[in-house]
Amino acid sequence: MDFHMKLPRSKKEFALFMVIISVISVNIIAPLITCFEMGFHLRVWADTLSVLPFIWLAVIVVVLITYKPAEWLTARIVKEGDSFGAHIVVNILCTVLFMSILLTVIGTWIGTRHISLEPIRLFFYKWPRNAAISFAVEACVAQPIARLVMLKLHQRADAKAQQA
Repeated sequence: MDFHMKLPRSKKEFALFMVIISVISVNIIAPLITCFEMGFHLRVWADTLSVLPFIWLAVIVVVLITYKPAEWLTARIVKEGDSFGAHIVVNILCTVLFMSILLTVIGTWIGTRHISLEPIRLFFYKWPRNAAISFAVEACVAQPIARLVMLKLHQRADAKAQQA
């Protein structure tokens, strides 16, 4: 029941689901990681806002690239009879794993407005923190909100279908 009600049923709903998650995630994760890097100052946060549209575009591209591998890995870990919660947590872990690996490097390049080997050289120092922040935001904020939107959307659509 949860799978049918809380997850997208169509490509249009998937697009809405992805937009909700990505907008929430980018607006929390990018400033938070930047502030951990540069210090918690208003000017650092304001500077981060200027690159958020570019980071958001990168996130969309990375989501589309990592969607199938994350689904494949999730299917290898959970079984069909496992609970909705198990499927969601494992899927978030797999998605965050792949996305955080790529965005630790790409996000740094976008944020610094400069392509260098620095994020690759410091990858194993920065990636665990970035992955932990991303997982927390995805699991506790972005995905629950997006699933709630899907639930309300499906409840409304199902009620209209019953009335007709």
